[in-house]
Amino acid sequence: MVHSNRRNFIKNSAIATAGIGVAPAVLNACASPAEKVNVALIGCRSMGFSDLSTFLNQENVECVALCDVDSNILENRAGDVEEKTGTRPQLFKDFREVLDNQDVDAVIIGTPDHWHAHMMIMALEAGKHVYVEKPMGHSIEECNAMVDAAAKYPDLAVQVGMWQRSSKHWFEASEIVKSGELGDVHLVKAWIYKGYDEPYPAMANSEAPDYVNYDMWLGPAPQRPFNPNRFHYNFRWWWDYAGGAMTDWGVHLLDFALHAMDAGMPQSISPGGGIFYHEEGAIETPDIQQALYNYPKHSMVWECGLNPGMGPYGKGHGVAFVGQKGTLVVDRGGWQTMPDRSDAKKGPFFEGKTQENYGDGLNEHVQNFLKCIREGGTPNASVEIGAKTAIVSEMGNIAYRTGKRIHWDDVNKKFKEAEADKLTRVNYNEKWPLPRV
Repeated sequence: MVHSNRRNFIKNSAIATAGIGVAPAVLNACASPAEKVNVALIGCRSMGFSDLSTFLNQENVECVALCDVDSNILENRAGDVEEKTGTRPQLFKDFREVLDNQDVDAVIIGTPDHWHAHMMIMALEAGKHVYVEKPMGHSIEECNAMVDAAAKYPDLAVQVGMWQRSSKHWFEASEIVKSGELGDVHLVKAWIYKGYDEPYPAMANSEAPDYVNYDMWLGPAPQRPFNPNRFHYNFRWWWDYAGGAMTDWGVHLLDFALHAMDAGMPQSISPGGGIFYHEEGAIETPDIQQALYNYPKHSMVWECGLNPGMGPYGKGHGVAFVGQKGTLVVDRGGWQTMPDRSDAKKGPFFEGKTQENYGDGLNEHVQNFLKCIREGGTPNASVEIGAKTAIVSEMGNIAYRTGKRIHWDDVNKKFKEAEADKLTRVNYNEKWPLPRV
């Protein structure tokens, strides 16, 4: 546990309250790598618990609290933590009680996407460091607010769960693209094919299980009847809570499609796709989707599908940089360069190479976050990085939802089309407005 004597090295004085039930707090900045970091997990079912498990594999990290709206999951995860560490954490059903807890140094936000912005901003206001799962925000407005919030509390570390930012081979691949070895690159492709064997069936609305606080699960989202297809993992296929495969995987892959090309915001985005595999009412986001992003000197193509499993170059996911002298393809398994043929050389432009990944990623990402808590510095996946890729992913979805080519005004940070610009914001439940920064 964090004892009062650990507060001797806290850097700043009290922070303003969130205005919706979070008590004032002070910044927690650990003095050295030897200092214990007490973490709390909010949203315990899936990736959040994978994150927590990785935290607990590090030295001097203790889980002091778990929070979830599903009592069954909460109890099961408490047992898992106790079995792993020998200590049972405190359990909460309302995340605001976690933020009020002075024992907590850092929170891991593993909830559905529609909760990320509210919880991250409120956690910073409560003086907590934050590890927030991707996509960082659920709208362009939210992403901008989250960047502003992090800037307001510069002594608090915020790491976005885009763990490929701590994986070496992605940067090696990017440096090859930047080096010119591929020649001029005017086409970039990024894709994910999920490979689900069967489409989801449509399901009728029902009463929420008695072990779930469904009202708190909805939180900022509009009031809807409970439906199993909108709950737990399946939340990602509904606009109220997420953005489909585009924001689920897009933030990982488009991140390096942007990074390797030193690309900013696109000039225009064109849509494609639809719901082809699923029956009406089973999902809301597309099961096949394309987005064509136009830049001054190249095009970037995003493509995803829920049921197909085999993508370009025989890979289920990846990013391809197509140059005049050859192509580089990178995925989580490694990277490969494939030379084109040179008529002048009567052979390939260069010798193709292959590099497997180095087995790094999530573990290094968590270590980087903990180092930033203890020693300061900028996390590998900062809020600026998280916002940029989430915004570009949102742009693809906005083009799909309007059904037309849309144009981005980067000077005024808005779409030129009013219909598209309206979708840069989401409609909140009046009980949970977006916290003001």
